[in-house]
Amino acid sequence: MRKTYILDTNVLLSDPSCLNNFKDNDLIIPMVVLEELDRHKSRSDEVGRNCREVTRILDELTKKGSLKDGVALPSGGSLRVITAPEKKKSIKKETLDSAAVDNMIINFAMEFGKSMPDKVFLVSKDINVRVKCSSLGIQAQDYLSLRATDNFDSLYAGVKVLTAPNEMISNFYQGSALNVKDITNDQTYPNQLFVLKSPDANFASALCRASRDGSLLPLQKFENVFGVKPRNKEQNFSLDLLMNPAIKLVTLTGRAGCGKTLLAIAAGLAQLDSIGTQPTYQKLIVSRPIHPVGKDIGFLPGTLAEKMEPWVAPVRDNLEFLLNSSSGKKFGKSRIKKNDDGQNSFNDPYLDLMQQKGLIEIEAITYIRGRSIPNAFIIIDEAQNLTMHELKTIITRAGDNTKIVLTGDLEQIDNVHVDSFTNGLTHAIEKFKEFDLSGHVTLLKGERSDLATLASKIL
Repeated sequence: MRKTYILDTNVLLSDPSCLNNFKDNDLIIPMVVLEELDRHKSRSDEVGRNCREVTRILDELTKKGSLKDGVALPSGGSLRVITAPEKKKSIKKETLDSAAVDNMIINFAMEFGKSMPDKVFLVSKDINVRVKCSSLGIQAQDYLSLRATDNFDSLYAGVKVLTAPNEMISNFYQGSALNVKDITNDQTYPNQLFVLKSPDANFASALCRASRDGSLLPLQKFENVFGVKPRNKEQNFSLDLLMNPAIKLVTLTGRAGCGKTLLAIAAGLAQLDSIGTQPTYQKLIVSRPIHPVGKDIGFLPGTLAEKMEPWVAPVRDNLEFLLNSSSGKKFGKSRIKKNDDGQNSFNDPYLDLMQQKGLIEIEAITYIRGRSIPNAFIIIDEAQNLTMHELKTIITRAGDNTKIVLTGDLEQIDNVHVDSFTNGLTHAIEKFKEFDLSGHVTLLKGERSDLATLASKIL
């Protein structure tokens, strides 16, 4: 049955290519939506970029025909831009404020759907709009094409527990070849990590990683990586991926305090030329999206480095901790100095020296476009706040011998334009899982402190 979908502004702003995702159905854009697009086009952020892209797409469609009469889309459907129906408004002012743009779109959907109520749907990413539609008897639905998965529980975890016979585990420890297909017929992926457990509870288990052809490989053993010792099996899995130069993209997710950022930075420092024990990369680049928790405090004064300081403070905390850990005491300790306001501020002379030499860069994602970065270990912290477009921009910066690590907590998203299903980190996990140059681990156990672990569970 051919359907008619009325698109809300937020659908166009979230996905400029959405017009091709409704197959052979009819699409309608209310004129008030174009008015909203006009108000957003001058923005310098992702929303403004998407707005301008949508406008260009619509302009190209006008060359094929009149948007008033309908233009055929490559997907097989059609698109029309329609002004508000001329009939009397159905939504009374005492029910909804008709001056609000959202309510104007709802009113448009109500009037337009009277002639064919079972075939007209309002598509909106605004939950409140969909709730209003339900209360008014208007069919409405979310825009689902941007979702990497429909169920958060089905998101690729990267780690799986398999039951294997005692003899098979013993042979694996002795170096015998073992393929994952010998244990399970379930779908598996390259660099997926496995815990082999015996039916006998008293028998030892084995940790391993799958290669591209399904062969199971024992994990590398890392007792100490730049002062960091793995405390659980997920951290062992993470270091196996982080310290493998053949794996170019690593994604680490988990709740606060499970060690994602610390492990990534420790692995980067351990492989950094001139200071690492396994020199592989010429520089370490660490960055994170700029999204405040709670209310934004406004513009920050100073140079770019001074403006970035509050955002990268967690990164500097980890770097200073590692550079002054038991294995890094030779680098010296942080010193206390007075800032311009007369307040004490901590300064790590060795970290500053590494930054001056270009071995360690703490960058703003805003300025990464256009760069080509070879021979680097790149860490993007809080990657759950990235959009798909931002993620693509970052990953496509990677040059020869560059590794990218994305870390984040999918339950703590501060970017209002993405959610657990549509953010860039979720898409990276799902779309790269089939390729042997990537690997993923979901860390489960908090190691920061008992309080932090408890808070992440109950709050």
